Amino acid sequence: MAPKSSPDKTERSDRSVQTDARAKPARPEGGTASGVLKAPILTKAGKSAKSLTLEEAVFGVEPKAHLVHETVRAELNAARAGTRGAKSRGLVAGGRAKPWRQKGTGRARAGTTRAPHWTGGGLAFPPTMRSFDGKVNRKARRAALRSVLSAHAQAGTLAVLDPAVFDAPSTKAAADLVDAWGKDAPLLVVAQPEDEALIKSFRNLARVEITIPSELEVRHLVRAGSLLISEPALEQVQGRAS
Repeated sequence: MAPKSSPDKTERSDRSVQTDARAKPARPEGGTASGVLKAPILTKAGKSAKSLTLEEAVFGVEPKAHLVHETVRAELNAARAGTRGAKSRGLVAGGRAKPWRQKGTGRARAGTTRAPHWTGGGLAFPPTMRSFDGKVNRKARRAALRSVLSAHAQAGTLAVLDPAVFDAPSTKAAADLVDAWGKDAPLLVVAQPEDEALIKSFRNLARVEITIPSELEVRHLVRAGSLLISEPALEQVQGRAS
């Protein structure tokens, strides 16, 4: 019986290279060689002057899509007014007496002119005032917020801005900053209410949404193609997500 031939060394080396490539995932764009996530601090010209190290527990987690979906759905439902209303047959005016006697007319029996199948009658199952709010656990909501923030940080669509660079409102300066940065729209700007010059500079730009840290929701981050946070607001955002 002939001995089994051993595989070629080249084939073994190729197979090991493929195995190593599958075992090591690609490094995210927002990280560095050491795995530390950093965000650029933009100047007024939209250039990266220096970088800021992000908190790993907030911006370096693995995104959980099911928690993001659950939280966004709850936020959208909570934004619904729920003010639709209609009258039932008991609330519509009139119709107290029978329109005609029970027998002898040749017509169908009728007890009221306000029945649902009559013109001007009430609805059988009218919509009423209701709330669409859905409960999401606090830990799940924070995990969803961390997931979306991590997705922006790892994709390189997150930047930090010092509000002091806008000493006066300037829409042109804000537009030049956005163009120089060159990230996808829509842009979400998170700033503190005291940063009036920064807010007034960005609020008139197309496809730019502005919010404050206390009103930041997961749906805002999911919709945003890029994220710009002021340095004072970054601490509050990290506090809400941790």
